[in-house]
Amino acid sequence: MIPAERQKTILSLLSSQKVISINELVEHLDVSHMTIRRDIVKLEQQGKVLSVSGGVQLTQLLHQEPSHDAKAAQQAQEKAAIGVLASQLVTESATIYLDAGTTTLELAHQLAERSDLTVITNDFVIAAYFMQHSQCEVYHTGGRVDRENQSCVGSKVADFLNTMNIDIAFVSTSSWNLHGLSTPSEPKVIVKRAIAQASQSVVLVSDSSKYGKIATFHALDIEKFDLVVTDSHFPLSVKQELEEKDIRVLMP
Repeated sequence: MIPAERQKTILSLLSSQKVISINELVEHLDVSHMTIRRDIVKLEQQGKVLSVSGGVQLTQLLHQEPSHDAKAAQQAQEKAAIGVLASQLVTESATIYLDAGTTTLELAHQLAERSDLTVITNDFVIAAYFMQHSQCEVYHTGGRVDRENQSCVGSKVADFLNTMNIDIAFVSTSSWNLHGLSTPSEPKVIVKRAIAQASQSVVLVSDSSKYGKIATFHALDIEKFDLVVTDSHFPLSVKQELEEKDIRVLMP
């Protein structure tokens, strides 16, 4: 059986099983562990599967991002830990960007006592928090309002970001893998790309539940990031692969 046929068979098997072990695939396809692992790597590079401990599963499709309120109730402890870690990356008198999201809001909580920062955000909740709890210089990007996520998206946000020189940007996402960030919202794509273009350093802040999900629109290649800040449940095998791409990974 040629590689394309094996990979098609793996996907077919996964359509009826949530997770398949490497040993099951070796037995079913009558090939070596090394051959199966090569097939899985190929499928993972295509964004079709996700490696898990001892096996593989289909990539989870994200058709719609949860609202701000829904996300706020998810992985709260993990997001708080990410906020603490990420705050340690912010140097004195830095100009930073905080992407819209509840993980970046946790980072905002950690930075509120700093009066030396210039903070740029497209998130209304983050901007309001800094206005009420901080003496930082705060800029909101403006743009088309996304009510569900309480933020702004689209070309007007990108236009604003293109006028700024950002020291470090903290980017959020609801779906990503080793290929990069994706989103079900097309107006967010131009924002993510403008952030990467305007920033000297780009950091992905994401709890481990977001890894392995994929959405319709590809937003950023993973190579655009200098560093990933995540939680203690993040797969160590993926951490190693990121570091092989010269992307640092910070975990509690």
